[in-house]
Amino acid sequence: MAKVLRSLIALVVITVGVYAAAAGFMYATQRNYVFIPSGVLSNPVDEGLEGVVVEEVTVPDGTVVTVWRAEPARHDLPTILCFQGNGGNISTRAPRFRQIMESGFGFYAPAYRGYPGSEGSPSEEKFISDALHHFDRADAISSGIVIHGESLGTGVATAVAAQRTAEALVLEAPFTATVDIAADAYPWLPVSLLMKDQFRNRDRIADVEEPVLIIHGTDDKVVPFAHGQAIYEFAKKPKQFDPFEGAGHTELWRLGLFDTVIEFLENQGLIESSDLPIGDS
Repeated sequence: MAKVLRSLIALVVITVGVYAAAAGFMYATQRNYVFIPSGVLSNPVDEGLEGVVVEEVTVPDGTVVTVWRAEPARHDLPTILCFQGNGGNISTRAPRFRQIMESGFGFYAPAYRGYPGSEGSPSEEKFISDALHHFDRADAISSGIVIHGESLGTGVATAVAAQRTAEALVLEAPFTATVDIAADAYPWLPVSLLMKDQFRNRDRIADVEEPVLIIHGTDDKVVPFAHGQAIYEFAKKPKQFDPFEGAGHTELWRLGLFDTVIEFLENQGLIESSDLPIGDS
């Protein structure tokens, strides 16, 4: 009996040790799963973008980050403040910047700290602090700001919209919280206790007073469609939810996301179709 008991105790000790080691590894490396910068930041001209200014911006803590920006075709058209998803870098978003410019809007796209073109290390706290600084810079030189967040960037965009006054907030494939995504992916871990960067959109969206547009693909395998539906329910009016039937996580721009944004801004009385020098994108 004593031998069996010792064996059981040994098994428990080993199991606890393995679990603790696995949990410790996940805790230590967690930001490698949340933030996935890659590639080399190219030049806008090399991406076929003419008239884009590349700036080095020093944020309040002294970190230097890169910004791509372009003026709207007319001074009374808004600027789209773009916060990218967690992968790649801003130059991999060049096709969407082209759509924005061809529609007559301006854009302002900061490279996150720790991503190609910028100094520093990524974190939720620093991303949001930097983003507020970018909003203030863009707002000072623009007639109006539309905040746009893509995937992870919806966490940044929602936090900014909750603390600043913009024309509208556009959320592309938003999540309720990154901690909710992680909890589904790692049910064996107490992620709510361990996760550093939780990006709780479900809590912050209630503080957003701007009109909110949510666009989500029904076949999104990265951020489940139900997350977009939930954020819509949490958001205040005026709000609009546009499901893209059969679309995956990265297909929304190709399938007409920016046309939907333009229509939403028109419906909210923020622009008129006659304002657009080139018409729909």
